[in-house]
Amino acid sequence: MVREKVRVSTRTLQWKCVESRVDSKRLYYGRFILSPLMKGQADTIGIAMRRVLLGEIEGTCITRAKSEKIPHEYSTIVGIQESVHEILMNLKEIVLRSNLYGTRDASICVKGPGYVTAQDIILPPSVEIVDNTQHIANLTEPINLCIELQIERNRGYRIKTLNNFQDRSYPIDAVFMPVRNANHSIHSYVNGNEKQEILFLEIWTNGSLTPKEALYEASRNLIDLFIPFLHAEEENLNLENNQHKATLPPFTFHDIFEKLRKNKKEIALKSIFIDQLELPPRIYNCLKRSNIHTLLDLLNNSQKNLMKIEHFHVEDVKHILDILEIEKHFA
Repeated sequence: MVREKVRVSTRTLQWKCVESRVDSKRLYYGRFILSPLMKGQADTIGIAMRRVLLGEIEGTCITRAKSEKIPHEYSTIVGIQESVHEILMNLKEIVLRSNLYGTRDASICVKGPGYVTAQDIILPPSVEIVDNTQHIANLTEPINLCIELQIERNRGYRIKTLNNFQDRSYPIDAVFMPVRNANHSIHSYVNGNEKQEILFLEIWTNGSLTPKEALYEASRNLIDLFIPFLHAEEENLNLENNQHKATLPPFTFHDIFEKLRKNKKEIALKSIFIDQLELPPRIYNCLKRSNIHTLLDLLNNSQKNLMKIEHFHVEDVKHILDILEIEKHFA
């Protein structure tokens, strides 16, 4: 556990981690301060940060399980101590760490007798297990247990419904939230004739990311939500004055992508995320809202498709091409 003395600066707004500890593989704790704040600001920031920490940060979990030996969710299988429902609940508790997008497939194939744990899950390369000791089932006889799994990254939570059930495939309540709990408190003090505040933020995570990483993600997400308001007047002006003046560049994203494919760069493009391109916030948000996460996703779209994105302009296409400097870096 790390503790530091709280120091309040009266010159500029500062934040600091004053306590950090790891209680277990699936429980991290961090305590942060932000100061000096004017009266009322600490509550404004604290409430907003808590909501974003609990609801806006993405996480990864198992969302579906399938096995030919499972007739229905509430059945039992000879040679397995747990019921099928208990196994599904244990799979729900598996904590994963990844930056994948969309869904991926995983599997379990174990022969008993013996204990089945998270370590027995065969995962795609982009996914890690936070705690390999998490229990799944106890095989009491020499039987084979094979389960196909679906892994997904998302935010919030999703409760299984009756129409989600498929033949031999069972949905699992998905709790994507990596932040288990978040609290804020306020300390008020008088500095001269002015009343000021210190905001204390406490964050507990499930181990898939640290409290400091959660604070960073929440701050970025909160900023992203307000960026459209900052550019509202600018967008209206561009729409009125420049909508018919700009022309598309003489070459297309498709041409660039084909050139890269010939140079065998397609695999590398999957690992380059648009976060690394230093795009302006408005363009970045437009792409993310359209599920464009990697450079490969971007180059697979034509200018025509990009122009269908809400608030996306012709100038934005040019700006992206200028940032990429495709011929210089990848040709």
